[in-house]
Amino acid sequence: MAFFICSQCGYGSASWLGRCPNCGEFNTLKEAPSYLKDDEQDKEETKKLSLIPFKKIQSLKKDRLKTGVFEFDRVFGGGIVPGEVVLLTGEPGVGKSTLLLQVLSKRKTVYISGEEAAEQVKERAERLNINLDNFLFSDDLQVEGIIEGLEKLQDKVEVVVIDSIQTVYSKKVEGPPGSISQLKESAAKLINLAKNIKTALIIVGHITKGGEIAGPKSLEHLVDCVLNFEGERVSNLRILRANKNRFGPTDEIGIFEMKQEGLVEVTNQLIFLENKEKQEVGKAIVGIVEGKRPLFFEIQTLAVSTFLPVPRRVVKGLDYNKVLLLLAVVRKYLGHPLDKFDIYVNVVGGVQIKSTASDLGFIASLLSSLKNTPLMKKSIFVGEVGLLGEVRKVNFEDKIIKEAKRFGFRSIYSSSNLTNVRILKDFI
Repeated sequence: MAFFICSQCGYGSASWLGRCPNCGEFNTLKEAPSYLKDDEQDKEETKKLSLIPFKKIQSLKKDRLKTGVFEFDRVFGGGIVPGEVVLLTGEPGVGKSTLLLQVLSKRKTVYISGEEAAEQVKERAERLNINLDNFLFSDDLQVEGIIEGLEKLQDKVEVVVIDSIQTVYSKKVEGPPGSISQLKESAAKLINLAKNIKTALIIVGHITKGGEIAGPKSLEHLVDCVLNFEGERVSNLRILRANKNRFGPTDEIGIFEMKQEGLVEVTNQLIFLENKEKQEVGKAIVGIVEGKRPLFFEIQTLAVSTFLPVPRRVVKGLDYNKVLLLLAVVRKYLGHPLDKFDIYVNVVGGVQIKSTASDLGFIASLLSSLKNTPLMKKSIFVGEVGLLGEVRKVNFEDKIIKEAKRFGFRSIYSSSNLTNVRILKDFI
Protein backbone atom coordinates (compact mmCIF):
# COMPACT_ATOMS: atom_id res chain seq x y z
CA MET A 1 0.00 0.00 0.00
CA ALA A 2 1.46 3.34 -1.07
CA PHE A 3 1.26 6.54 0.92
CA PHE A 4 1.49 10.11 -0.35
CA ILE A 5 2.87 13.08 1.58
CA CYS A 6 2.62 16.76 0.65
CA SER A 7 6.11 18.22 0.29
CA GLN A 8 4.79 21.66 1.22
CA CYS A 9 2.82 21.09 4.44
CA GLY A 10 3.35 17.41 5.35
CA TYR A 11 -0.27 16.33 4.80
CA GLY A 12 -0.64 12.58 4.28
CA SER A 13 -3.07 10.75 2.01
CA ALA A 14 -3.67 7.11 1.11
CA SER A 15 -4.20 8.10 -2.54
CA TRP A 16 -2.62 10.62 -4.87
CA LEU A 17 -4.38 13.97 -5.16
CA GLY A 18 -3.67 16.72 -7.65
CA ARG A 19 -4.25 19.40 -5.04
CA CYS A 20 -3.38 19.16 -1.37
CA PRO A 21 -6.57 19.55 0.75
CA ASN A 22 -4.57 21.11 3.59
CA CYS A 23 -2.43 23.84 1.98
CA GLY A 24 -4.13 24.09 -1.41
CA GLU A 25 -0.92 23.66 -3.44
CA PHE A 26 -0.99 21.70 -6.70
CA ASN A 27 1.10 18.63 -7.57
CA THR A 28 2.88 18.48 -4.21
CA LEU A 29 1.83 15.00 -3.02
CA LYS A 30 4.70 12.55 -3.51
CA GLU A 31 4.71 8.82 -2.92
CA ALA A 32 6.59 7.67 0.16
CA PRO A 33 6.75 3.89 -0.30
CA SER A 34 9.52 3.38 2.26
CA TYR A 35 7.10 4.39 5.00
CA LEU A 36 4.32 1.94 4.31
CA LYS A 37 5.33 -1.02 2.15
CA ASP A 38 4.69 -4.17 4.14
CA ASP A 39 7.71 -6.07 2.84
CA GLU A 40 10.09 -3.26 3.83
CA GLN A 41 8.45 -2.91 7.20
CA ASP A 42 8.95 -6.61 7.86
CA LYS A 43 12.66 -6.35 7.03
CA GLU A 44 13.18 -3.47 9.46
CA GLU A 45 14.31 -4.66 12.86
CA THR A 46 12.12 -3.80 15.83
CA LYS A 47 14.01 -1.88 18.48
CA LYS A 48 13.50 -3.35 21.91
CA LEU A 49 12.33 -1.16 24.78
CA SER A 50 15.15 -0.31 27.18
CA LEU A 51 14.34 0.64 30.76
CA ILE A 52 16.69 2.51 33.09
CA PRO A 53 16.02 3.22 36.79
CA PHE A 54 15.93 6.93 37.55
CA LYS A 55 18.49 6.51 40.33
CA LYS A 56 21.08 5.41 37.76
CA ILE A 57 20.49 8.39 35.47
CA GLN A 58 23.06 11.13 35.88
CA SER A 59 21.70 14.47 37.04
CA LEU A 60 21.78 17.46 34.73
CA LYS A 61 25.05 19.32 35.04
CA LYS A 62 24.66 22.57 36.90
CA ASP A 63 27.67 24.22 35.30
CA ARG A 64 26.01 26.44 32.72
CA LEU A 65 27.76 28.17 29.84
CA LYS A 66 27.91 31.82 30.85
CA THR A 67 28.25 34.31 28.02
CA GLY A 68 29.46 37.22 30.13
CA VAL A 69 26.41 39.28 29.08
CA PHE A 70 24.35 39.45 32.26
CA GLU A 71 21.05 40.44 30.63
CA PHE A 72 21.31 37.45 28.27
CA ASP A 73 22.30 34.97 30.99
CA ARG A 74 19.52 36.30 33.26
CA VAL A 75 16.84 35.18 30.80
CA PHE A 76 18.29 31.66 30.67
CA GLY A 77 18.49 31.38 34.44
CA GLY A 78 22.24 31.85 34.77
CA GLY A 79 23.56 30.65 31.42
CA ILE A 80 22.99 28.11 28.65
CA VAL A 81 22.76 24.44 29.64
CA PRO A 82 25.03 22.10 27.59
CA GLY A 83 22.81 20.23 25.13
CA GLU A 84 20.01 22.80 25.40
CA VAL A 85 18.09 23.61 22.21
CA VAL A 86 16.98 27.24 21.90
CA LEU A 87 14.62 28.76 19.35
CA LEU A 88 15.33 32.48 18.92
CA THR A 89 12.65 34.46 17.10
CA GLY A 90 12.11 38.08 16.22
CA GLU A 91 11.06 40.37 13.40
CA PRO A 92 13.50 40.92 10.51
CA GLY A 93 16.09 43.57 11.32
CA VAL A 94 15.50 43.60 15.08
CA GLY A 95 19.07 42.45 15.75
CA LYS A 96 18.99 38.66 16.27
CA SER A 97 22.25 38.00 14.44
CA THR A 98 23.96 40.93 16.13
CA LEU A 99 22.84 39.68 19.53
CA LEU A 100 24.22 36.18 18.91
CA LEU A 101 27.56 37.47 17.63
CA GLN A 102 27.99 39.66 20.72
CA VAL A 103 26.91 37.22 23.42
CA LEU A 104 28.76 34.20 21.99
CA SER A 105 32.08 35.91 21.31
CA LYS A 106 33.59 34.26 24.41
CA ARG A 107 32.31 30.76 23.59
CA LYS A 108 33.59 28.27 20.99
CA THR A 109 30.85 28.61 18.40
CA VAL A 110 29.99 27.19 15.00
CA TYR A 111 27.91 29.75 13.10
CA ILE A 112 25.96 28.26 10.17
CA SER A 113 24.27 30.95 8.12
CA GLY A 114 21.95 30.70 5.15
CA GLU A 115 20.91 34.32 5.43
CA GLU A 116 24.26 36.09 5.01
CA ALA A 117 27.60 35.33 3.43
CA ALA A 118 30.76 35.03 5.52
CA GLU A 119 31.97 38.41 4.26
CA GLN A 120 28.79 40.10 5.45
CA VAL A 121 28.99 38.56 8.90
CA LYS A 122 32.65 39.52 9.26
CA GLU A 123 31.99 43.09 8.08
CA ARG A 124 29.26 43.53 10.70
CA ALA A 125 31.47 42.08 13.42
CA GLU A 126 34.33 44.42 12.55
CA ARG A 127 31.97 47.41 12.50
CA LEU A 128 30.73 46.49 15.97
CA ASN A 129 34.21 45.57 17.22
CA ILE A 130 33.21 41.98 17.97
CA ASN A 131 35.98 39.41 18.48
CA LEU A 132 35.48 36.48 16.09
CA ASP A 133 38.43 34.35 17.24
CA ASN A 134 36.10 31.75 18.79
CA PHE A 135 33.83 31.47 15.74
CA LEU A 136 33.85 28.94 12.92
CA PHE A 137 31.66 29.87 9.95
CA SER A 138 29.85 27.73 7.40
CA ASP A 139 27.24 28.28 4.72
CA ASP A 140 26.62 24.58 4.07
CA LEU A 141 22.91 24.04 4.61
CA GLN A 142 22.33 20.31 4.05
CA VAL A 143 21.42 18.93 7.47
CA GLU A 144 23.13 15.58 6.88
CA GLY A 145 26.41 17.34 6.11
CA ILE A 146 26.01 19.64 9.10
CA ILE A 147 25.52 16.69 11.43
CA GLU A 148 28.49 14.78 10.03
CA GLY A 149 30.76 17.79 10.45
CA LEU A 150 29.56 18.65 13.96
CA GLU A 151 30.05 15.08 15.18
CA LYS A 152 33.76 15.43 14.40
CA LEU A 153 33.95 18.76 16.26
CA GLN A 154 31.86 17.84 19.30
CA ASP A 155 34.78 18.15 21.74
CA LYS A 156 35.86 21.50 20.30
CA VAL A 157 32.49 23.28 20.11
CA GLU A 158 30.24 24.62 22.89
CA VAL A 159 27.46 26.30 20.90
CA VAL A 160 26.04 25.80 17.40
CA VAL A 161 23.98 28.54 15.72
CA ILE A 162 21.63 27.85 12.80
CA ASP A 163 20.67 31.13 11.12
CA SER A 164 18.02 30.35 10.09
CA ILE A 165 16.15 27.03 10.25
CA GLN A 166 14.09 28.07 7.18
CA THR A 167 17.22 27.81 5.00
CA VAL A 168 18.31 24.30 6.10
CA TYR A 169 17.17 21.25 4.12
CA SER A 170 17.45 17.46 4.15
CA LYS A 171 18.36 15.41 1.09
CA LYS A 172 15.89 12.73 2.21
CA VAL A 173 12.86 15.00 2.00
CA GLU A 174 11.32 16.41 -1.16
CA GLY A 175 10.35 20.04 -1.15
CA PRO A 176 12.10 23.41 -0.99
CA PRO A 177 13.89 24.69 2.13
CA GLY A 178 11.42 26.31 4.49
CA SER A 179 8.56 23.94 3.69
CA ILE A 180 6.82 22.20 6.55
CA SER A 181 8.29 18.78 5.83
CA GLN A 182 11.83 20.17 5.50
CA LEU A 183 11.54 22.15 8.72
CA LYS A 184 10.29 19.18 10.71
CA GLU A 185 12.95 16.80 9.41
CA SER A 186 15.84 19.25 9.73
CA ALA A 187 14.87 20.44 13.21
CA ALA A 188 14.36 16.89 14.51
CA LYS A 189 17.79 15.75 13.30
CA LEU A 190 19.58 18.80 14.68
CA ILE A 191 17.86 18.49 18.05
CA ASN A 192 18.78 14.81 18.28
CA LEU A 193 22.40 15.68 17.52
CA ALA A 194 22.53 18.40 20.17
CA LYS A 195 21.23 16.00 22.82
CA ASN A 196 23.69 13.26 21.85
CA ILE A 197 26.87 15.36 21.79
CA LYS A 198 25.79 17.67 24.67
CA THR A 199 26.31 20.83 22.61
CA ALA A 200 24.01 23.83 22.94
CA LEU A 201 22.03 24.57 19.78
CA ILE A 202 20.50 27.96 18.98
CA ILE A 203 18.03 27.94 16.09
CA VAL A 204 16.94 31.26 14.59
CA GLY A 205 13.35 31.30 13.34
CA HIS A 206 11.50 33.85 11.25
CA ILE A 207 8.52 35.84 12.46
CA THR A 208 5.52 36.37 10.21
CA LYS A 209 3.64 39.66 9.81
CA GLY A 210 1.14 38.37 12.37
CA GLY A 211 3.89 37.97 14.94
CA GLU A 212 3.88 34.15 14.82
CA ILE A 213 6.85 31.86 14.33
CA ALA A 214 6.98 31.00 10.64
CA GLY A 215 6.68 27.34 9.76
CA PRO A 216 5.27 24.57 11.97
CA LYS A 217 4.13 25.59 15.39
CA SER A 218 5.45 22.23 16.59
CA LEU A 219 8.97 23.69 16.65
CA GLU A 220 8.05 25.35 19.93
CA HIS A 221 7.29 21.97 21.49
CA LEU A 222 10.48 20.33 20.24
CA VAL A 223 12.94 22.81 21.73
CA ASP A 224 13.86 23.46 25.35
CA CYS A 225 13.69 27.24 25.24
CA VAL A 226 11.79 29.75 23.08
CA LEU A 227 13.20 33.27 23.10
CA ASN A 228 11.54 36.29 21.52
CA PHE A 229 13.70 39.31 20.71
CA GLU A 230 11.27 42.20 20.37
CA GLY A 231 11.44 45.89 19.67
CA GLU A 232 10.67 48.45 17.01
CA ARG A 233 13.05 49.68 14.35
CA VAL A 234 12.15 53.26 15.20
CA SER A 235 13.14 52.61 18.82
CA ASN A 236 16.59 51.75 20.14
CA LEU A 237 15.27 49.55 22.96
CA ARG A 238 15.14 45.76 22.62
CA ILE A 239 13.71 43.17 25.01
CA LEU A 240 14.69 39.50 25.16
CA ARG A 241 11.86 37.44 26.63
CA ALA A 242 11.56 33.69 27.27
CA ASN A 243 8.15 32.31 26.32
CA LYS A 244 9.27 28.80 27.26
CA ASN A 245 12.24 27.66 29.33
CA ARG A 246 12.69 24.13 30.60
CA PHE A 247 15.88 24.96 32.50
CA GLY A 248 15.06 28.40 33.85
CA PRO A 249 12.44 31.08 34.51
CA THR A 250 9.95 32.42 31.99
CA ASP A 251 9.27 35.71 33.75
CA GLU A 252 12.73 37.26 33.38
CA ILE A 253 13.54 39.71 30.57
CA GLY A 254 16.78 41.08 29.23
CA ILE A 255 16.86 44.74 28.18
CA PHE A 256 19.24 46.05 25.53
CA GLU A 257 19.72 49.33 23.71
CA MET A 258 20.83 49.38 20.10
CA LYS A 259 23.67 51.86 19.65
CA GLN A 260 26.31 52.48 17.02
CA GLU A 261 28.68 50.07 18.78
CA GLY A 262 25.99 47.36 18.93
CA LEU A 263 23.63 46.13 21.63
CA VAL A 264 24.34 47.53 25.09
CA GLU A 265 22.92 46.12 28.32
CA VAL A 266 20.42 48.34 30.14
CA THR A 267 20.27 48.30 33.94
CA ASN A 268 18.41 51.59 34.46
CA GLN A 269 14.89 50.77 35.65
CA LEU A 270 13.61 54.12 34.35
CA ILE A 271 14.92 53.61 30.82
CA PHE A 272 11.37 53.55 29.42
CA LEU A 273 10.47 56.91 30.98
CA GLU A 274 11.66 59.80 28.86
CA ASN A 275 10.53 62.49 31.30
CA LYS A 276 8.78 61.33 34.42
CA GLU A 277 8.58 64.87 35.77
CA LYS A 278 6.52 66.31 32.92
CA GLN A 279 2.73 66.35 33.32
CA GLU A 280 0.73 65.61 30.18
CA VAL A 281 -2.87 64.74 29.37
CA GLY A 282 -3.43 61.01 28.79
CA LYS A 283 -0.12 59.94 30.32
CA ALA A 284 0.21 57.53 33.24
CA ILE A 285 3.21 55.72 34.70
CA VAL A 286 2.80 52.12 35.79
CA GLY A 287 5.06 49.83 37.80
CA ILE A 288 5.36 46.10 37.12
CA VAL A 289 7.77 43.32 38.03
CA GLU A 290 9.58 41.37 35.34
CA GLY A 291 11.31 38.43 37.00
CA LYS A 292 12.91 39.85 40.11
CA ARG A 293 13.18 43.55 39.26
CA PRO A 294 10.56 46.30 39.15
CA LEU A 295 10.33 48.28 35.92
CA PHE A 296 8.40 51.44 35.13
CA PHE A 297 6.58 52.16 31.87
CA GLU A 298 4.66 55.08 30.41
CA ILE A 299 1.18 54.43 29.01
CA GLN A 300 -0.30 57.02 26.68
CA THR A 301 -4.00 57.08 25.81
CA LEU A 302 -5.72 59.35 23.34
CA ALA A 303 -9.54 59.60 23.28
CA VAL A 304 -11.01 61.73 20.48
CA SER A 305 -14.55 62.21 19.22
CA THR A 306 -15.53 59.95 16.37
CA PHE A 307 -17.94 60.19 13.47
CA LEU A 308 -17.73 56.47 12.70
CA PRO A 309 -20.67 54.17 13.49
CA VAL A 310 -18.18 51.79 15.12
CA PRO A 311 -15.47 53.69 17.04
CA ARG A 312 -11.84 52.66 16.51
CA ARG A 313 -9.77 50.88 19.14
CA VAL A 314 -6.03 50.84 18.38
CA VAL A 315 -3.83 49.20 21.02
CA LYS A 316 -0.05 48.90 20.99
CA GLY A 317 1.94 47.45 23.88
CA LEU A 318 -1.01 46.06 25.87
CA ASP A 319 -3.22 43.02 25.33
CA TYR A 320 -6.02 44.11 22.99
CA ASN A 321 -8.72 41.93 24.55
CA LYS A 322 -7.80 43.04 28.07
CA VAL A 323 -8.10 46.68 27.00
CA LEU A 324 -11.62 45.97 25.70
CA LEU A 325 -12.54 44.45 29.08
CA LEU A 326 -11.23 47.50 30.91
CA LEU A 327 -13.16 49.81 28.58
CA ALA A 328 -16.32 47.93 29.51
CA VAL A 329 -15.50 48.41 33.20
CA VAL A 330 -15.02 52.16 32.69
CA ARG A 331 -18.26 52.45 30.77
CA LYS A 332 -20.31 50.60 33.41
CA TYR A 333 -18.84 51.82 36.69
CA LEU A 334 -17.60 55.28 35.73
CA GLY A 335 -20.46 56.18 33.38
CA HIS A 336 -18.40 57.43 30.43
CA PRO A 337 -20.04 57.14 26.96
CA LEU A 338 -17.04 55.57 25.21
CA ASP A 339 -19.08 54.80 22.08
CA LYS A 340 -18.56 58.42 21.05
CA PHE A 341 -14.75 58.21 21.14
CA ASP A 342 -11.97 56.65 19.12
CA ILE A 343 -9.40 55.35 21.61
CA TYR A 344 -5.70 54.91 20.88
CA VAL A 345 -3.36 53.26 23.41
CA ASN A 346 0.43 53.04 23.29
CA VAL A 347 3.21 51.92 25.61
CA VAL A 348 6.22 54.17 25.05
CA GLY A 349 9.37 52.39 23.92
CA GLY A 350 7.79 49.83 21.62
CA VAL A 351 7.56 47.18 24.34
CA GLN A 352 4.81 44.75 25.27
CA ILE A 353 3.42 44.74 28.81
CA LYS A 354 1.88 41.43 29.80
CA SER A 355 1.45 42.05 33.52
CA THR A 356 -2.01 42.86 34.89
CA ALA A 357 -0.38 45.44 37.17
CA SER A 358 -0.81 47.95 34.32
CA ASP A 359 -4.65 47.81 34.40
CA LEU A 360 -5.09 50.68 36.85
CA GLY A 361 -2.59 52.86 35.00
CA PHE A 362 -4.36 52.40 31.68
CA ILE A 363 -7.72 53.41 33.17
CA ALA A 364 -6.09 56.46 34.78
CA SER A 365 -4.57 57.53 31.46
CA LEU A 366 -7.94 57.04 29.75
CA LEU A 367 -9.77 59.19 32.31
CA SER A 368 -7.06 61.83 31.99
CA SER A 369 -7.59 61.99 28.22
CA LEU A 370 -11.40 61.99 28.49
CA LYS A 371 -11.36 64.85 31.00
CA ASN A 372 -8.44 66.60 29.30
CA THR A 373 -6.73 66.84 32.69
CA PRO A 374 -3.15 65.70 33.45
CA LEU A 375 -2.57 63.34 36.34
CA MET A 376 -0.87 64.47 39.52
CA LYS A 377 2.84 65.13 39.34
CA LYS A 378 5.13 62.20 40.21
CA SER A 379 2.21 59.77 40.37
CA ILE A 380 2.37 56.05 39.67
CA PHE A 381 -0.32 53.34 39.37
CA VAL A 382 -0.02 49.70 40.38
CA GLY A 383 -2.97 47.33 40.39
CA GLU A 384 -5.12 44.80 38.58
CA VAL A 385 -8.74 45.74 37.84
CA GLY A 386 -11.47 43.10 37.89
CA LEU A 387 -14.70 43.02 35.92
CA LEU A 388 -16.59 44.24 39.00
CA GLY A 389 -14.49 47.37 39.12
CA GLU A 390 -12.44 46.25 42.13
CA VAL A 391 -8.71 46.96 42.35
CA ARG A 392 -6.74 43.83 43.21
CA LYS A 393 -3.29 43.47 44.69
CA VAL A 394 -0.63 42.17 42.29
CA ASN A 395 2.43 40.07 42.95
CA PHE A 396 5.40 41.96 44.42
CA GLU A 397 3.27 45.08 44.85
CA ASP A 398 5.14 46.07 48.01
CA LYS A 399 8.43 45.75 46.16
CA ILE A 400 7.20 47.97 43.32
CA ILE A 401 5.97 50.61 45.78
CA LYS A 402 9.28 50.56 47.64
CA GLU A 403 11.24 51.11 44.41
CA ALA A 404 8.82 53.83 43.30
CA LYS A 405 9.43 55.76 46.49
CA ARG A 406 13.18 55.39 46.01
CA PHE A 407 12.90 57.00 42.56
CA GLY A 408 10.92 59.94 43.90
CA PHE A 409 7.31 59.06 43.09
CA ARG A 410 5.14 60.75 45.73
CA SER A 411 1.58 59.82 44.72
CA ILE A 412 1.29 56.03 44.56
CA TYR A 413 -2.10 54.52 43.74
CA SER A 414 -2.61 50.82 44.38
CA SER A 415 -4.99 48.38 46.08
CA SER A 416 -3.93 49.79 49.45
CA ASN A 417 -5.62 53.16 48.85
CA LEU A 418 -7.97 52.32 45.95
CA THR A 419 -10.48 49.54 46.48
CA ASN A 420 -12.57 50.37 43.41
CA VAL A 421 -12.03 52.29 40.17
CA ARG A 422 -14.86 54.65 41.14
CA ILE A 423 -12.51 56.27 43.63
CA LEU A 424 -10.31 57.43 40.72
CA LYS A 425 -12.89 60.17 40.10
CA ASP A 426 -11.70 61.87 43.27
CA PHE A 427 -8.09 62.03 42.04
CA ILE A 428 -8.59 62.98 38.39
